[in-house]
Amino acid sequence: MKITLAIKKRDNPYIPIEAEAITTKTFLEKKPEDISVWYGNSEQKLTEIFDVRVEGDAKSEDEVTIIMSGNCSAVKRVGEYMNGGIIEIEGNIGHHCGNFMSGGLIEIRGNAESWLGREMRGGKIICHGDAQNYCGSGYRGEKKGMTGGTIEVMGSAGDFTAETLAGGEVIIRGNTGNLAGAEMIDGTLKIYGDAHLPCANMKGGTCHVYGTAYNVLPTFEYKGLIKAGDQASQMHMFNGDIANRNAKGTLYAAKYEFFK
Repeated sequence: MKITLAIKKRDNPYIPIEAEAITTKTFLEKKPEDISVWYGNSEQKLTEIFDVRVEGDAKSEDEVTIIMSGNCSAVKRVGEYMNGGIIEIEGNIGHHCGNFMSGGLIEIRGNAESWLGREMRGGKIICHGDAQNYCGSGYRGEKKGMTGGTIEVMGSAGDFTAETLAGGEVIIRGNTGNLAGAEMIDGTLKIYGDAHLPCANMKGGTCHVYGTAYNVLPTFEYKGLIKAGDQASQMHMFNGDIANRNAKGTLYAAKYEFFK
C-alpha cells in the first residue's frame, strides 16, 4: 500500500500540526477520512490538512509506505510508535519525528526539528539534512533516551545529541553542538565532525569524534593513542566520566582540547 500525503497550503504555516496518527499502522487500520490530527487547538480530519491518495492494499505494516510532500516543518510526531514499513519525507519535518519507534524506516530528505528519534527503540531514521537539538535523546527528566535502532544524520546536529543514550547507534556525519553524548549509558555515538563538551557525565557506551573534541572535561582519564573506529589513523582514548563512580564509558577523538 502506498499513501501519498501532500500538505495543503495554509494561511499560517507556523501553526503546529500534532500528527501522531501519521504512521503505517494507522493507515492499515483506518480509512483516511476516519483519521484526525490536531491543527493548533482544533481537531481536524487528515483530509482537511493533506491531499491524500491511497494506492493498493497491505496486510501488515511492513507493506505500507507513506510519502509526505510540501512544507511539513510544523508537522510533529510523525511515525510515533511506528513498528514497521516506510515513511519518506521529501522536505523538512517538525519536532518529535520517530518518537518511540521500534521498527521500520523513516527517511527525511530535508532537515529535522528537535527531538528526532526521541527514546527510539528500534528501526532506522536517515536524515539527509541537519537535525536540531536532542537528536536521539530522552525527553527532559527521563532517565533513558534511545535504547535501540539507528539514527544517521548526513548533516550536523544540535546540542544534547544522544543525551542519555542507552542503546543503538547515532551517527552524525557533520558537527554536533554542546554536550553530545551527555549522560550516556550505553550504545554508540559517532561524530564525523567536531563536538563540544562531548560525553559529559557519561556512565557507559562508546563515542567516536573523528574531528576535534573541544572542551573535554578534566574528569576524563587519558589512556593514549590507539587504533580505533573505522578510520585508518590512531585516535586518542579516554575513559570516563570518572565524576561517576565505576564509570565505564569510552571516548575516542582524532584531536582534542581539554576544558580550560
